[in-house]
Amino acid sequence: MLGANVGHLIGYQNLKERLFDFFEAGIHYLSIYALSLENLKKRSEEEIKYIFRIILDAVDAVIQEATVKEEKVNFNVIGRVHLLPEAVQKKINELIEFTRENDQNFINLCIMYDGQEEIVDAVKKIIKSGVKVDDIDKNMVKSCLYTCDFPEVDYIIRTGMEDGARISGFLLWDASYAEFKFRTDLWPDYDKEMVLEDIQEYANRNRRKGK
Repeated sequence: MLGANVGHLIGYQNLKERLFDFFEAGIHYLSIYALSLENLKKRSEEEIKYIFRIILDAVDAVIQEATVKEEKVNFNVIGRVHLLPEAVQKKINELIEFTRENDQNFINLCIMYDGQEEIVDAVKKIIKSGVKVDDIDKNMVKSCLYTCDFPEVDYIIRTGMEDGARISGFLLWDASYAEFKFRTDLWPDYDKEMVLEDIQEYANRNRRKGK
């Protein structure tokens, strides 16, 4: 059994490869649940520091990766990033600025994220704007979410689901009509063949979107 730190590193390394598998298959918007608020509370201080180190090293690697520029990959980071150490915040801002002009493939990294807190923050933003209650609608709420510039979620793939199916607060508003795929395979084992298999399964589904 892998130690937690080794697992995080292997998971990150696998993510780098799988992202481009999705792009190659024609998927141009991806949201990655990298680190939840709740999950962070359960980690040891040593493990948290290791996760932050992976983030710092990952940003440096992305900035130096020629494929990111060639594939015009745009990175966005959502969540309560202000709770991260200052050095990590600074590095994340570097990533966002470095890829800001890229406009072909888009990645949302959910870091220090919680779907319920996202909605709470949207409500606070609406209240602060002074808008009349009767003027509040779904479009306004969407415009105040972290994901305001992203389309609604079509498909959620979750790995490592051996004991049931859950989404753990992931993009609760945007996933209202999403299709789901739950796999028992662990993320480090998720390979290109599985990516293509899951995309094909989604393509074969008849999305009813509440009908």
